[in-house]
Amino acid sequence: MINLNPTWFIEGYVDFELQKYRLLAYLQEINKYFNQNKLYPQLSDVIFHYNNLLAFRNNKKFLQEQFPKRISQIDLQRLEIIYEEMLQDNELMQELELITSFALEELKHTIDSGVQIYEFIEQQIAIEPVGILPLYKNEGYVLLHYQGVTEVKVYVYHITLFEHQAARYKGIRMEYVDSWSKSRFTTYESLKKEIIHTHRMLPNPAVYLVKSRMQVPFQETLLPIAKRMLMRTLSESDSIA
Repeated sequence: MINLNPTWFIEGYVDFELQKYRLLAYLQEINKYFNQNKLYPQLSDVIFHYNNLLAFRNNKKFLQEQFPKRISQIDLQRLEIIYEEMLQDNELMQELELITSFALEELKHTIDSGVQIYEFIEQQIAIEPVGILPLYKNEGYVLLHYQGVTEVKVYVYHITLFEHQAARYKGIRMEYVDSWSKSRFTTYESLKKEIIHTHRMLPNPAVYLVKSRMQVPFQETLLPIAKRMLMRTLSESDSIA
């Protein structure tokens, strides 16, 4: 996959045609993945570049607060110096405006395409509890299953809490545990019992089933969507401590 640095549009010689070529090559590669229903990390990456570029154009510099891991403090200081120099060069700022306007439009179009694919695939995926849920649901198991396929992948999930600049955020971590074979005579409830009996790390876990009617790529699409659907389900039930 072709990667873009956070500062791609001001790297090297600031020229509209040059940066246009660089961006279109990147988006062409992204769309190849989208055409294969491979959404992540490509969709997140395009959204990052869109928000980052929009913030820069709006004279908010870069989204250091929102994306501290993507932009280092050294890069941020360097960019602030470059930005101040650019403000003194009208011709350069006009060229940069052409680049940012074109890039934002192209990035937005690609994001819309990815979101449309995401929403269509999400409609083909259902999430539901397996058996009775305990009161504490911040950790448990997720069964990931393609309809018509015997294999059921089992993941353990943990809700995580972290702080950044006095704000608290919730995330979810999922780790692969095992794979089980399901026949038409096997119920998800019986699989749940086998999993709890075999893996005793959680005595009374919450167990959810994520079932897809579409054969979409697992790592790039089903697993990331499953994480988001599970997080939403847990949030809606007001069960996250």
